[in-house]
Amino acid sequence: MKKYLRRIMTEREMDVALSRIAAQVIRDDPGLEDTLIVGIRRRGVPLAELLQEKISTQVGKTIECGSLDITFYRDDFSLAATQPVVHGSHLPFPIDRKKVLLVDDVLYTGRTVRAALESVLDYGRPDKVELVVLVDRGHRELPIQADYVGKFIETAENEVVEVRIPPVDDNKAVYLSTFELMQQGNGDD
Repeated sequence: MKKYLRRIMTEREMDVALSRIAAQVIRDDPGLEDTLIVGIRRRGVPLAELLQEKISTQVGKTIECGSLDITFYRDDFSLAATQPVVHGSHLPFPIDRKKVLLVDDVLYTGRTVRAALESVLDYGRPDKVELVVLVDRGHRELPIQADYVGKFIETAENEVVEVRIPPVDDNKAVYLSTFELMQQGNGDD
């Protein structure tokens, strides 16, 4: 199998997309009263923290930010490794009657978001949950739509969108990986 990698967002483009999302969130809810930001582990957490920083800078007040580990809420949990890596959730605030901005890196089938919604509801009953994603690549299996999107990318089934962001990764960019099976030679090469 051969892997082809193409950069589809630079660090600067990621920053611009997050700034635009922050401005849209503020436009839609100028007071940001009772608004919380929750990142879905792994890469949704650093994205949520960057979004929190951008919003807080623009409005001059800090919006609380937490993290959500959805490992045990996934519908493919039984298919996962026998020793899943669990980091735990960190929501140091009540979510009842709050607006939750749920942040993830890539929206694909919708299954991660479904699991995250189940997890959020175990912590309380927010008034509203809005979804923020850096990249929407299509191919939905569930009727889930993002409220705020950094970039829409049309992808094929054999492609993977890879968001890289510190501290999870060593650089900051978004790549499109394409996997192709290498064909065995039949002697006619």
